[in-house]
Parts: sequence; C-alpha cells; structure tokens
Amino acid sequence: MSAKVRKMQVVIEETQREMGRQIDPAVRKCTAIAVIENPLAGKFHEDLTELMEIGAEMGDVLGRKAVAALGIEPPAAESYGKAVVVGEAGELEHAAAILHPKLGAPLRAAVEKGAALVPSSKKMGGMGTPIDVPLGHKEAAYVRSHFDAMEVRVSDAPRANELVVCVSVTDSGRPLPRVGGLTHEEAEGKDGLR
Repeated sequence: MSAKVRKMQVVIEETQREMGRQIDPAVRKCTAIAVIENPLAGKFHEDLTELMEIGAEMGDVLGRKAVAALGIEPPAAESYGKAVVVGEAGELEHAAAILHPKLGAPLRAAVEKGAALVPSSKKMGGMGTPIDVPLGHKEAAYVRSHFDAMEVRVSDAPRANELVVCVSVTDSGRPLPRVGGLTHEEAEGKDGLR
C-alpha cells in the first residue's frame, strides 16, 4: 500500500428502536476510517496523481473493511458514501483528489455493483473534527429511504499533515421511512437513478 496509515478505526451504528417502535431487523451503518499522511501537505502541487492513487487504495481497503464489519456479503450492502477531513497543512483539493477520480470503482467492487454515484463530503479541520458521511442507495439515487448520513470523528486526527479518509456502507435505509418515492425493492440499478 502506498498510503502511510497511522491508524484505522471502524464504527458501527445500530438502531434497534425509534419513536417507541422496535426496528426489526435493526438498521446498521458502518464507517471504516483511515488516518493517513498527506504526502502533499505544506506546499502547492499541480499534480495530484499520488493522492488519486491513494484514493483507489482506500476505496478497496475501507470498502471491504466496512462490509466485513457489518458481517454481510457484498451484494447485501444497500447504501454507501465517502468523506475526507483535511488537516491544516493540506487543502480541500487534496480531499477531492482522494475522493473523486479513483475511489469509487474499488468501493463499488467491494459492495458488488453500485450503479449510483457515491455521495461525498469534504472539509478542513483539526484534531477531532467531526464529518457527516452522506449516504445514498448504491444502485438507484431516487430511493429516498436511503438518503442519510453517519457522523464520525477521530479524537486525535487529522494532525496538520494528515487526511482522515472515511467510507460508509449500510445494510438498510433509515428506520421507519415514509416519505414515498422508489423503494429498495423497486430499484433496478440500470442508470444509477432508478
């Protein structure tokens, strides 16, 4: 692996009750996180290829880690998302380089398929900065029951020259969804929308 990883963390959130109602099966979300050195921190670089390649590694490693932590087979993953927090010696474009050109394909492989765009967020911040990892249905963006997010943070990251890279995967949508729209069962996954 070309990324210099300082630490990894896996967070699982399981909702069993909501508004006094039992959720069966429970709604489960998982975020796999890697705290990595930012090799471009401290100086402007025109070429961001190194970070793009690291993004591909992170999509694979973190995607597989999240699926394994949920204890599901890859096809059972229903939604996904990605996010990066950049330490102060970096720039927001470093997060874009990690997230956009190459992270998606290996993440899709980790969850088997994934026709829809992977929602993303990025921000700059210091140690302990929280970030909301947006979630969307992996096959069909119009499945409203899966519009969600998972907030995560690492107490001692990012340091100034680090990136906190997050990949989230779920085994279901929100608990008690009732705002209509396309359902998970109706999603075809042909065009990423329906």
